[in-house]
Amino acid sequence: MTTTTLAVLVPLLPFLGAAAGLFLGRTAPGFVRPLAVLPTLTALALAAIVAVRQGGDAAVDSATELTPTGSVPVELALHIDGFAALVAVLVAFVATCVQIYSTGYLRDDPRYPSYAALVSLFTSAMLLVVYSGDLIVLLLGWEVMGICSYFLVGHYWETSEARAASMKAFLVTKLGDVPFLIGLFALATDAGSFRITKVLGTVASGELHHPTLIALLLLAGVAGKSAQFPLHTWLPDAMAGPTPVSALIHAATMVAAGVYFVARLLPVFEASSAAMVVLAVMAAVTMAGSGLAALAQDDIKRVLAYSTIGQLGYMTGALAVGDRGAAVFHLLSHGAFKALLFLAAGVIIHASGTNSLAAMSRMGNLRARVPDAFWTMTVALLALAAIPPFSGFFSKESVLGAAEHAATGHTSHIPGAAGWIVLVAGLLAALLTAAYATRLWLLAFHGKGVEAPDHGRQPVAMNAVLWVLAVPSLALGGLAYRVLPDWFDGRDLTPTLTTSVLGTGVALVGGIVTYGAWRHTTALAARTPLGAVAAHPEGDAGLVEAEAIASHTPAYGDVASAPDPADPGRLLLGPLHRHAATGFHLDAVYGALFVRPVLAAASLVRFLDREVVDTYVRGAGTLPRLLGAAVRRAQTGNLQTYVSALLAGTVVLTVAVLLVATGA
Repeated sequence: MTTTTLAVLVPLLPFLGAAAGLFLGRTAPGFVRPLAVLPTLTALALAAIVAVRQGGDAAVDSATELTPTGSVPVELALHIDGFAALVAVLVAFVATCVQIYSTGYLRDDPRYPSYAALVSLFTSAMLLVVYSGDLIVLLLGWEVMGICSYFLVGHYWETSEARAASMKAFLVTKLGDVPFLIGLFALATDAGSFRITKVLGTVASGELHHPTLIALLLLAGVAGKSAQFPLHTWLPDAMAGPTPVSALIHAATMVAAGVYFVARLLPVFEASSAAMVVLAVMAAVTMAGSGLAALAQDDIKRVLAYSTIGQLGYMTGALAVGDRGAAVFHLLSHGAFKALLFLAAGVIIHASGTNSLAAMSRMGNLRARVPDAFWTMTVALLALAAIPPFSGFFSKESVLGAAEHAATGHTSHIPGAAGWIVLVAGLLAALLTAAYATRLWLLAFHGKGVEAPDHGRQPVAMNAVLWVLAVPSLALGGLAYRVLPDWFDGRDLTPTLTTSVLGTGVALVGGIVTYGAWRHTTALAARTPLGAVAAHPEGDAGLVEAEAIASHTPAYGDVASAPDPADPGRLLLGPLHRHAATGFHLDAVYGALFVRPVLAAASLVRFLDREVVDTYVRGAGTLPRLLGAAVRRAQTGNLQTYVSALLAGTVVLTVAVLLVATGA
């Protein structure tokens, strides 16, 4: 088969698997699991073959016009360069791991057939985005992922949290997609085509007429899809869905789509210095804010959600300084260790006998009960904290190195301000990342919370997937930074001495300080009766319960189920903890700025419709009714009355005619 044919089959096979799974889910349930795993696994093999054939050489391009659409045609086009080839392998690899893992995690779920089909459709849509060479076809995959996320996040629709989270994810991302769509049409208008190659050719020739406007419109959609400030608030709430879905969304689909889109069309954004600075500020605020929020969360999945937001901030930061190689390198590395983190968290949740959110303050004795999750999650957390020689170190240092080059003026087409913004924020984020990663490890595996009932050993499929993902989390970075430049733009990804020392140094400081704070709070709690309540900064059970509800952790009414007093996050953040735990009240701010005014406007419209418009409608019907009543009174049915009225009318008309004739 040709490379083009194989590339077409890569997104097509999961789509066919999804369709077959939906049709056979009820009639032949024995085929559901094979239809979930085998098409995605085959797509992984084909994506690997496509990557080997592409080999980092010239891009593979192919196009067929779907239908005449006027001056700007829409084409079924492929554009597979080194970036697309490797990202497709990542997507298929993580999706295969999630499908295999889900056969154990959701083995007793009655809605597993629809779940597996939606995961396959989700995978197909992301692969379409990765391989597409036409912006309209890319948009199709982009939007299909949005609807898949709605259904998958709301998988446990019996709970109000899942229903609200799915609706929030859909609406917030759609809020960004509206300007994104306008930006795509504006871009195609300037370029005269939706083909990515022609768009990039237009930019290279300097014929893009509205670069700043187009870039900012597109960034709105990227911020929504990749959960960047200020449209990131949907992602932590999306943890109400099944944990394997979280792994898929965070590691390889949905949130990765926005970063990949900017990487693919980076010259469009580089055409506007203002857009690059905006991208840098967005990345900086995202990195710093998400790190502080992660340090204050009690639910393990929400910690990982804010972690994803911050790591995506690193990727957008690399794009803001013009290095898409570093951005996609971190995308690949992050995909492996973040999938491992979520799936290991799923093992922990599964061990406690629940698919609900898991509060770290209630965990106890987990190291001995889930040894596979303990060791693999330790590897993933070290990669997340960018400790050498784990994969996250090399990819994160490539981002910091690119920021240093831009800040010192070595990247001529990038504003120096963007470089400094990303560099400073990246170092701060490295400190915070190591701090919340250390806190998660200590509370999850060494905490003194209430020990949940032991529900036995986890299915082999779940533990096996963890060890498979542990391999790239450990070894990918050291190999990739030497090989990837040949697949990307040829730019060196070797860690630089300055940023390596600074980044690793602040990470070690963050980890050591967090460990010291944990030891201090542990000792304090051991000496304090009723330490769980006494150790709370406010000492007010009402505030504790309010924070628990706000952070979607189980509320408690006694000391036994209260948050772990040995939580170092409270000590490190101090008064900032309450605000960070609620995501700095952004949902409340958006509610005050947007939701309440919209509801007030809707109430006003309803009032005007009921009291003004309906009054005119009722009045328009009242007048004919009164006239009809008057006429009805004249219809007595008495013949003498009718004759008398006829004679009276005749007399009146005769008199009138005579008067007129006399006057004439």
